[in-house]
Amino acid sequence: MLASPASLVAVAIGGATGSVARYLLMTAVGQWLGTQFPYGTLTVNAIGCFTMGVLAELAALVWSPSPELRALVMVGVLGGFTTFSSFTLDVGLLVSRDAFLSAAGYVLASMVLTIAGFFAGLAVVRSLVSVPL
Repeated sequence: MLASPASLVAVAIGGATGSVARYLLMTAVGQWLGTQFPYGTLTVNAIGCFTMGVLAELAALVWSPSPELRALVMVGVLGGFTTFSSFTLDVGLLVSRDAFLSAAGYVLASMVLTIAGFFAGLAVVRSLVSVPL
């Protein structure tokens, strides 16, 4: 099933909004607490995941957002703000289905593969690009 044009526009607008909010918050936190530790990223991830939890539970219990509103807020804004919120939603859905082993496997695989992917990307660029020291 393809996404509707309205949902795509909603994701784009929400993504831009979330990205700008992430940048502003990370900058402010970095100025407040310093940049020796990724306080800004940690703050954004914690807030984004908390917000995703609130919205997911509201949608499950009492809130029936339109597909476009759901795309705007949960995919666009929170996805632009922090992709970690999508990850935690996936884990939460697996846990709510009592798929604890799958949830643990997903967490482990996500951490290992994303960190390994990051370093693999570094290695590929370093092997292709010669930068004089």
